[in-house]
Amino acid sequence: MGRKLIFLDIDGTLTTPGSNEPPQSALDAIRAAQKKGNLVFLCSGRNPGMLAPLLKYDFDGVIACAGGYVTVGDELIYDMPMTAEETRIAVEKLHEKGVFCTVESRDGAFGDSDIGAFIESSIGPDSKGNSEIERWRKTLAGSLGIRPMSEYDGRPAYKVVIMCLHPEQLIPAREALEDRYNFVIQEITDPSHRCINGELINRKYDKGRAIIRVCEHLGIPVSDTYGFGDSMNDLEMIRTVGISVCMANGAQALKEISDIVCPSVEEDGLAKAFEQLGLV
Repeated sequence: MGRKLIFLDIDGTLTTPGSNEPPQSALDAIRAAQKKGNLVFLCSGRNPGMLAPLLKYDFDGVIACAGGYVTVGDELIYDMPMTAEETRIAVEKLHEKGVFCTVESRDGAFGDSDIGAFIESSIGPDSKGNSEIERWRKTLAGSLGIRPMSEYDGRPAYKVVIMCLHPEQLIPAREALEDRYNFVIQEITDPSHRCINGELINRKYDKGRAIIRVCEHLGIPVSDTYGFGDSMNDLEMIRTVGISVCMANGAQALKEISDIVCPSVEEDGLAKAFEQLGLV
């Protein structure tokens, strides 16, 4: 078997949402896969600052910001932030209809001051949200760090995370930006979860196209890639890779199109899938 490229989402896939500590079983599987000559990449919606705590585990590169920032080893091969005007329009149009938002730059995230209270009031303490909303719950509790929107200084942004109660609240932003930005809305399965959450991602990139860029850079065919994910911002990755894997805790829409569904992150899913696929 030749060298394979393995791409891992973080929240809900490599770690429990919002955590920076993968299960030991996952770390052991990653090391074993690398020893066989395979390369393992983080492939996350997180910005580089939020995923930085995981870099101590010696990954072979990073797809960050859902494809907007890509490294192979120490080399930056793709960097596509939003324009300042697009960021301004997004925040203005979202706030116009009471949408809570967070602006993600390369090394920081800036959110509306009352977004935490909104999350808790709209999904409740016992509601099981999707992995992205659970990540933000923990982010706002301090595990990943977020600064008030009032401190946003105009630095280049890559994504805008959105949260609201009604789809109609997104109409002004969609009318202004949907030709350039994909409004990725996460799947909701718990009826007590009333928060609509998602993110604005530049149509010039996504996780799938980022994987293609990595393959072209390394001269490895896309057919020799494996992708592991759980949420709707993993959709293009799942559609692109040679072998796609959805976690049991993942969105039903992803499970339906993935090659295999493996156990959840809490049940050592990555390690079991690596073994099933012959990567270790």
